[in-house]
Amino acid sequence: MKAAAGDQVVVESTHLSAHRREGQIVEVHDPGGAPPYLVHWSDTDTESLFFPGPDAHIIPAG
Repeated sequence: MKAAAGDQVVVESTHLSAHRREGQIVEVHDPGGAPPYLVHWSDTDTESLFFPGPDAHIIPAG
């Protein structure tokens, strides 16, 4: 997985009772765009270091 600052990350729910999470990638430390990413989550208005799993995908900015 590769991403850049400004891209959106979407984590699909794997449980019926859980919701889909969306956030904006704030920082990418690897020059090649590899994880982990610092993400600002829209549902909690917080930032966290994120290591994407198989349920996550990137939507490029613009």
